[in-house]
Amino acid sequence: MSVRIDITGLRPERVTVVPSPLAELCMALHALSEPGHHPGLQGWVTGVTARLDSHLADRMSEADFLWRTTFSDLFMPFAGLPGRTTLPGATLAEDLDLLDKLSDEQFVDAALEFTCALAYSTPGSSALSDAGTCRRALDLAAARGPRQLRFAERLLTDPPRIRAWLRGFLDDCDEAFFADAWSRLRHQLAADARHKTELLRRKGLAEALAAVSPAVTLDEEAARITVDKLADGRTTTGDGGLLLLPTSFGWPHLSVLHRYGWQPVLHYPVASQDPADPPSVEQLALRMTALSHPVRMRICRYLGRSAYTTSELAQAHGVTPPEISRHLAVLKKAGLLITRRRGRYVLHQLDVTVVARLGSDFLEGILR
Repeated sequence: MSVRIDITGLRPERVTVVPSPLAELCMALHALSEPGHHPGLQGWVTGVTARLDSHLADRMSEADFLWRTTFSDLFMPFAGLPGRTTLPGATLAEDLDLLDKLSDEQFVDAALEFTCALAYSTPGSSALSDAGTCRRALDLAAARGPRQLRFAERLLTDPPRIRAWLRGFLDDCDEAFFADAWSRLRHQLAADARHKTELLRRKGLAEALAAVSPAVTLDEEAARITVDKLADGRTTTGDGGLLLLPTSFGWPHLSVLHRYGWQPVLHYPVASQDPADPPSVEQLALRMTALSHPVRMRICRYLGRSAYTTSELAQAHGVTPPEISRHLAVLKKAGLLITRRRGRYVLHQLDVTVVARLGSDFLEGILR
């Protein structure tokens, strides 16, 4: 499973690395709504929550599904503007001005993403112009809960009202907590953007994408970027550009905007909280599967304490050496073993560092 971006004909100057205040505000709101996703931000979340005005906190809950369960494309309006080459604003106000430039159809369809009612990577009818799509969106919103249904009803009945409400809410968030955070973070994000831009200029797109994340790869011959995610999607740069947006609040999320007709965007965390590269989704599945077998779990109990030969393990578990070898092969393929030779003996030991990372790797993999 992966998200693929066709970059056939993409000119180097159309690849831009730049921060977005509005996209970063989305991730800040997400961190406040889902602090469990961001253990490194617990101190910041606690501080903001403690001093947050109760009225603003109530308003935050009215439409938190826009940044809690999805990262609504409303927070990247520049990607939806004609020409597909518009860049984010330098300030939140400039980004919000770009949000005002989206058509009502674009605004409504992007806001309804949480219902999964509309086509995303392919063309489809707008909920504002198609009665069937509208009914389906309301039905799916109702299944999510009364708040979601009320929001969807207001959105479909009076888009300008919701647009004004959202802009006012985001302005108030900026005044309450985001302006202070952005004043500190924008320098870090700008420095990362300069670094990636220099990599693009000196070493090319493949090197820049590798620096973005090990989960992002470029097949130059096929002119295709692949992002290793537990999701399927595809898009194309066409005659537009490609945006790389760094985020400080976003780890472990690596997001890809691949909405049909919009400029593709890679929204990537500037630094992992763990210096080791995360495993691919395939490698993570191999490790989880390898450890799910009861015999291999018992073998790991031994190998987690010391190094053993195949014969020693066979004797300890009362099975044949070939059977032990088959189980060791599965563990080794999954990258869970350290194997070394001592004279004529081959010793196997559990890589406890890799096993200890499985929880965070799993979280990173499913939230990527």
